[in-house]
Amino acid sequence: MAYEPSVLRRAVRRLEEQRERRTREQDRLRAEIYRSLPRLAEIDRQLRGTISQIIAASLRSGGDPAPAIQAVREQNLALQAERAAVLEENGYPAGALDDLPACPKCRDSGWVGASMCQCLRQLCAQEQIRELSKLLDLGEQSFDTFSPYYYSDSPWPGEDLSPRANMEFIYEICLSYAHKFGTFPFRNLFLTGAPGLGKTFLSACIARTVSERGFSVVYDTAVNIFTQFEEQKFSRDRADTAQAKDETRRYLGCDLLILDDLGSELTTPFVQSALYTLVNTRLMGEQRTVISSNLSIDEVRGRYAAQTASRLEGEYRVLPFFGEDIRLLRKQRL
Repeated sequence: MAYEPSVLRRAVRRLEEQRERRTREQDRLRAEIYRSLPRLAEIDRQLRGTISQIIAASLRSGGDPAPAIQAVREQNLALQAERAAVLEENGYPAGALDDLPACPKCRDSGWVGASMCQCLRQLCAQEQIRELSKLLDLGEQSFDTFSPYYYSDSPWPGEDLSPRANMEFIYEICLSYAHKFGTFPFRNLFLTGAPGLGKTFLSACIARTVSERGFSVVYDTAVNIFTQFEEQKFSRDRADTAQAKDETRRYLGCDLLILDDLGSELTTPFVQSALYTLVNTRLMGEQRTVISSNLSIDEVRGRYAAQTASRLEGEYRVLPFFGEDIRLLRKQRL
């Protein structure tokens, strides 16, 4: 689950800001309590002093330091008990003066050893969804808002299922794919069909759910993706080349890539090669990909190299969308 650096940086910054905000609030509360209850300020000074007493007792030469250490510890416990009692008597929680972390697992560092803590992972997921929302309208696009009732339940020419029954079937596959991401039997999906049938909507639903589960997700259109591959290869501007390299690294390395509108790009020999590299590299790395396209599988065979078409047909679960344009139907019903 490798988040792209920009997402991780923003999440870490938010974690630091939250920690600083809690520290300021704790300092404010401590000053308020000390002003109203001076005895607590004195107790805390004594408690800080017991630490140095314990160290001094443990280093004292001659004789057994254990009794001295035990006496200091007992004094410490008595002060803590008095402190808690005074706080509770005055309407404060017993731990009101303690600097307690929001996350006890990582103590607000974001890491448990070399592993990312769940608290930081949640912030990464939020930042990733914010990033995706710049390209996808994730405001209302979720599996919960999907409705099959715009699709006709009448037979559709040349198909065994009605558009509604077909969409209910596709919905269940996409829902399971997202909720069981990484373990679902189908690693990759190919959503194919005419415009306005819900391919982008369900792609956005998958992106949201997989992101919320803590995986790295990158969404982009075929035109933008292949433009970045071309910039990396042919641009003479160092800044543009560096940026393109970062982008292509994201496409190749993320847990889930959603490539939208395959077939809208100008299919040059270079694009043919880039598509093969993208598809094959992700398959070899066992990373998941969702591709949406207005092209049918037959049209994919005719448009792209045989190697690429073979991988798309053999390694992707093809989900054909058919029916009337849902966008137009919704407008008519408004």
